[in-house]
Amino acid sequence: MVNEKLPKTTAEFETELIEIRHLFHQFPELSNEEFQTTASIRKLLLEADIEILDLPLKTGLVAQVSGNKNGPVIAIRCDIDALPIQEQTQLSYKSVNDGIMHACGHDFHTTAVLGSAFLLKQNEECLAGTVKIIFQPAEESGRGSLHILETGVLEEVEAIFGLHNSPSLPLGALGTRSGPFYAAVDRFEIEIKGAGAHAATPEKGTDPIVIAAQIVSSLQTIVSRNISAFDQALISVTQLTCGNTWNVIPETAYLQGTVRTLKAETRKLILDRIRQLSSGIATAFNASAEISFSDGPSAVYNDSKWTDFAFNVAEASGFITEEIPPELIGEDFSDYQKHIPGVFVNIGTGTPYPLHHPKFTVDDNILLKTAHYFAILAEAALHELTTG
Repeated sequence: MVNEKLPKTTAEFETELIEIRHLFHQFPELSNEEFQTTASIRKLLLEADIEILDLPLKTGLVAQVSGNKNGPVIAIRCDIDALPIQEQTQLSYKSVNDGIMHACGHDFHTTAVLGSAFLLKQNEECLAGTVKIIFQPAEESGRGSLHILETGVLEEVEAIFGLHNSPSLPLGALGTRSGPFYAAVDRFEIEIKGAGAHAATPEKGTDPIVIAAQIVSSLQTIVSRNISAFDQALISVTQLTCGNTWNVIPETAYLQGTVRTLKAETRKLILDRIRQLSSGIATAFNASAEISFSDGPSAVYNDSKWTDFAFNVAEASGFITEEIPPELIGEDFSDYQKHIPGVFVNIGTGTPYPLHHPKFTVDDNILLKTAHYFAILAEAALHELTTG
């Protein structure tokens, strides 16, 4: 297992990790624009003499720590991008980039995985194989994972592990579950084309606002009347735009929203029903509806073997473990799981504000423990693949 002796004293190493996270937090960057973040990660890895792979990536990178070069290969993945949110905290290291904030804790993920890389490097000669360490760009925009996969760098990887912080879990708790964990994410857009008219003579037009209202109400029946109560799914209409003045019936209306599902068959059913209902209602009102979908990541689906393994390592590392219900947020970690068995875990931060909130914070007290956990998990997984 990982040597309990850290590169410096435990306190010094923890202080160093906290300072690194604060730096990342202070200089957040949006998806596919993480140039300074990538440069900082690269500098820290090179200072630790950790190999960085030469890959055609605009932002983000993949490093590796190798013991037995003929042994198995596993991967740890973190995300590095921030959100277009104006920070409202009073932190001394709050974002200096206007309108951009690490409101989802990716600075925590990046630093924890960096810490695990430092620990693995210290114990490199004892590793039974190779650990590839993914610093992924563009998770928030959905599918930065594809940039990594397209390089072919993960073709030999036999297991993959990822993390997300969770404000709803107590500090020092680790939660996950076997099977579906995070939801598939889809976006829908509907443009309704009616006929404009004077507001005083609606009979001379076809009012798209009335049609849009009918569609919004009807979409809410799809889950309640088409999906089993024992399944989990939702449809949220998040934008409805039509008209620009008080006395004119507009010609068009536009609405968009999201679908979240855990099962592939439920995903297909809901998207089919959105199309059927929207087109049918528009036709009934003598209008038309143009419906389009943007496919996001599929559901995160945790391998049962590696889920049990991750729980066992967490308990041995002093975490409180908890099997938690599926969540309807999305994560493109699922793209890796289509090719590689693995597990995605939540680390409890016990902070008062939810993800994507302008006052969101992360408790630094869990940083060192998380770094240590992923180093132990990686080493143990290599040993398992070698002997199991």
